[in-house]
Amino acid sequence: MCGRFTLTVDAHSIQLSFPWLKVPEKITPRYNIAPSQPVAVIPNTGEKKMDFFIWGLIPSWAKDPKIGNRLINARGETLAEKPSFRTAYRRRRCLILADGFYEWVKQPGQNVKSPFLIQLINQKIFAFAGLWETWFSPDGSELKTTTIITTEPNDLVSQIHARMPVIIPEHAYDLWLESDEKSLEELKHLLRPYPSDEMIQFPVSRVVNSPANDSPACIEPLQ
Repeated sequence: MCGRFTLTVDAHSIQLSFPWLKVPEKITPRYNIAPSQPVAVIPNTGEKKMDFFIWGLIPSWAKDPKIGNRLINARGETLAEKPSFRTAYRRRRCLILADGFYEWVKQPGQNVKSPFLIQLINQKIFAFAGLWETWFSPDGSELKTTTIITTEPNDLVSQIHARMPVIIPEHAYDLWLESDEKSLEELKHLLRPYPSDEMIQFPVSRVVNSPANDSPACIEPLQ
């Protein structure tokens, strides 16, 4: 599961990392992004434009938007089977921009879990594999939502958690963002753990445990 992540950079930094992308002029750095909040996405609409979708997928056929609270992640192994994800997997894929994500470890003899931050070793911006949907409320208003695809952990993340988000390598961005319908087999090779030797992890303050806290203190390494 991936339940919190970061995008701590400004618009200029995103533009440098994604020179082919239309980036909004102003972006607020985020240190503790939580479900139900807007997240930075690049949908496969062919526009190569960054947008903000709500984290928590609401399928177009859903009657109750609260289903999005349960669909913040999608298991890569079962995308083609689950009604909530199979059509979006074929037709509506996106990149979700991040520069870190959190996981928690239960410490022996303690009732609270200790958070860890996982980043690329070069601390660059990266992109989760995501799916997106458009949902229309009864009053006709439109809501765009997204979910993060997960997979088994690499050796680094397995020390902390049993799952990790799928990170799409840069060379595969174009393939993932193709607007054409894709089968499971065409993209299956991308739904795998990111290499351990290209990532780092370290403990951070429990201040991140509350979604209300969204400041640089969340990402500071514990001494």
